[in-house]
Amino acid sequence: MPIADLSRVYSYERAQELAIGNQQVAMKISATIITFNEAENIRAACESVAWADEIVVVDSGSTDATRDIAVGCGARVIVNSWPGFAAQKQLAVAAATHDWIFSLDADERVSPELLASILSLRDAAEFQLAHGYRVPRRAFYMGRWIRGGGWYPDYQLRLFHRLHGRWGPRLIHESVTMNDGARIETLKGDLLHYTVRDAAQHRRAIEERYAPLGAQQMYRDGKRSSPLRRALAGPAAFVRSYVLKGGFRDGPAGLTIAKFAAYHASLKHSILLQLQSRSRDVEG
Repeated sequence: MPIADLSRVYSYERAQELAIGNQQVAMKISATIITFNEAENIRAACESVAWADEIVVVDSGSTDATRDIAVGCGARVIVNSWPGFAAQKQLAVAAATHDWIFSLDADERVSPELLASILSLRDAAEFQLAHGYRVPRRAFYMGRWIRGGGWYPDYQLRLFHRLHGRWGPRLIHESVTMNDGARIETLKGDLLHYTVRDAAQHRRAIEERYAPLGAQQMYRDGKRSSPLRRALAGPAAFVRSYVLKGGFRDGPAGLTIAKFAAYHASLKHSILLQLQSRSRDVEG
C-alpha cells in the first residue's frame, strides 16, 4: 500500500463540508502512533493509516531510523521523553490537529474491512455517529492467526472523539476511558496485531514489561498476593487460556500461549509479593 501524499489530503476540501442541517462537517481523523526504536515497523504502520487526514508520531528518543522513516512517510514527529504508555498516548491525542483520533500501535495494521468501516463514517450525519468505536484485534503468533486463548476478539477502543474520552492512567494494558454518557459502538473488521516474533521475545516481554508493570498496577489498585495465590495463579491461568478460552484450537501456538500465560501470572504474583515485602520493611 503506497504512502499517501498527505499534502494533498490536507488541502483537499470535501464538498460535503458545505452541507447543512443534519449533515456534519466531514469527519477529520488524526492517526496517532507512539514509538521507540520501531524502524522495522513504522513504515508499514504509517502506510496502514495513510488514509488519515494527519499522522502524528510521538517518539521517546529512538536511536535507530524510526523518526526519519516516519517523516518520510509524511508524519508529524514529536520527541518526548518516556512518561509511560498511557501518558505518551494521551500526549499524542493532545498534539493532534483533529478531534477524531485513531490510535495505532507500531506493530498493528488496519485490515481492508476495518478501513472500509472507518471510511463509511467520514460523511455520516452527526446524529449517526457514536462518540467512540471499538474494534476487534487479531494477533499473528507463531505463523498463524490466533482464535482462542483469550486473544480474540480482544476488543480495543481505538477510534474516538477526544472531547468525550482519553487514555486512562494505567501502567499496563492501557485503554481509552470514555466520559459518562458517551455512546460506544463496534466496527466491523479486524485490527491486525503482529505481536512478538518468537518465544524468546515473548518471554522477554513478560519479564521486562508485562509482569513488572502488571504487579505494580495490582499494588496501586490495592490488590495483594500470598504464597498460596502465587502457587495457584500459574495453573489457573493455563487452564483459563488453554481450556476455557479455547486455546487448544490453535494447536502448538495455543499451547505456547497458555504456558506463557501461566508464567506471566506466576511471575506477576511473585513480583507483587516482593513489593508487599518492601512496603512492610519501609513501614517497619
